[in-house]
Amino acid sequence: MIIMNEKIKAKEVELTGFDGEELGIVTRDEALALAKSSKADLVCTSLFSSPPPCKLVRRGMAKQEAAQEKKGQKPTAGPVKVKEFRLSVHIEEHDYDTKFSQMQKLLSAGKAVQPVIRIQGKEGEAARKLLDRLVADLSTYGKKETGLQVSGKQATVKILPLSKA
Repeated sequence: MIIMNEKIKAKEVELTGFDGEELGIVTRDEALALAKSSKADLVCTSLFSSPPPCKLVRRGMAKQEAAQEKKGQKPTAGPVKVKEFRLSVHIEEHDYDTKFSQMQKLLSAGKAVQPVIRIQGKEGEAARKLLDRLVADLSTYGKKETGLQVSGKQATVKILPLSKA
């Protein structure tokens, strides 16, 4: 947040000119008058010192700079988005290719994928083989974060993109 012009409450400010030249400690009213006469804004750069340092900035530039600074800040790296893909053990080759290309695109875009294979009866080994094949085929785009997990009614593995991993 920017504190500028009349919002500055200190009686005295340490004033800096347009080009960074020190103008010394002046009263707030003098600094505001100087800012108005030169068609500028008086911007407080820090509230943690006494008197607070303030600078003269061309009118409207302070808000513009603050907006650019805010835009330039990268969001903190949060958890990687994970897209879940549901497959069956008896997937046809065309369907496999379609799912594979979708996963490839997401991994290339920096998103993690998690293929989930539904299991019925004694399909556990077939599901494991299918996941092994998927991991091998996607190895140029991502690497597995977790081992193959076969439990109860499903088999799954989480694959992270190479650029993020």
